[in-house]
Order: sequence, then C-alpha cells, then structure tokens
Amino acid sequence: MKTIKQVFMVFALVAFIYSCKNSNKDAPQTSTANEAEAPNSKTGQAFIQDDEGMPNCLQIAIGSPDHKTLVAAVQAAQVENALVNVGPLTVFAPTDAAFAALPEGTVENLVKPENKATLANILKYHVTPGNLSPAILTKLKKLGQANNQYVQVEVVDGKAVIGGANIIASVRAGNGIVHVIDKVLLPPSE
Repeated sequence: MKTIKQVFMVFALVAFIYSCKNSNKDAPQTSTANEAEAPNSKTGQAFIQDDEGMPNCLQIAIGSPDHKTLVAAVQAAQVENALVNVGPLTVFAPTDAAFAALPEGTVENLVKPENKATLANILKYHVTPGNLSPAILTKLKKLGQANNQYVQVEVVDGKAVIGGANIIASVRAGNGIVHVIDKVLLPPSE
C-alpha cells in the first residue's frame, strides 16, 4: 500500500512540474500599442474567419446589398452569434425596403442601446429552428420562433406567406437557409 502511495505522489509531482513548465505557453503574448488601445470585444462563433466553407446565415446577410438595415440591427442587438449557430436554422431576412416601410423613426428608435432587448426579441422572431424549404413551409400552419413565440403560415397561390410576408428568394447557407422576405415580422406583443 505504501508503494502505491509513493508512486501516486511521484506521478502527482511530475504532473505538477510539467504543468508549471508549460504554463508560459498559454500566457498571452505582448501586444502592440494599437492592440492594447482597442481590445476586441466581439467574441464567439460569429467572428471567426472562414474563407473555405459555405457561408452561414449571417455571412449571407452581410454580403447582401439589400440587407444593410438587417445587419445593422443584428449588430446593434448583438445577436450575431445566434445567426451562426450550428443549426440548422431558417432565417427570414427582411430587405432594406421592408424596414423602410415601417413607421418613420421605428428603426432609429429600435437600434438605441436602451431598446436592445426589444430589438433582439424582434430579430429572434425571424429565426426558426430547422432547415425549412419553401415547399416544406407550405405544409405548415405555424412556426415556433427563436423568441419562443409562433408566427402564422398561410399558403397564397401555392406559396408560403410567413406572418404576412412574402418570400422573394431563398438562399442555402452552411447552417440552414435564408428566406428573403418583403416585410418585417413583428411579434404579437410588439
């Protein structure tokens, strides 16, 4: 029994010495003056660069000339990581024209820091778990959204209409599908 204790103590001592020896490898390297002045506060999967994979839902919106307002809103609400989750996700992406159709001052008011939670709720109302193609959407009556509410689905002329919004186009993403819509979806309480 005494031998087992001695072997265990030697093993623990070796592990301790080895961990101390390698602790400097994990220490942060010295930074330049510019890095010290502007720390990167954006963390998470949304900010990882990937030039080889299929674009995720957020990257598709960022690359679209018709979704500048949506991207600005996502950034203001700081929900970027929600759009790059492994998914699959179905994202309903209103165009800039859809945001412009809201009452005057609505977007400007929503992007204020004090309205971050309300904006995040609205944006999450545009995300559904699953990879739902236009054909699948025509078979559903309602969708459970990421904000824990439901949006109604109607079929008009054989096409799915989501909460009164028409799907203009659909783009496959690495983590699901993005449906471009012509109206901003507002949760029932908003």
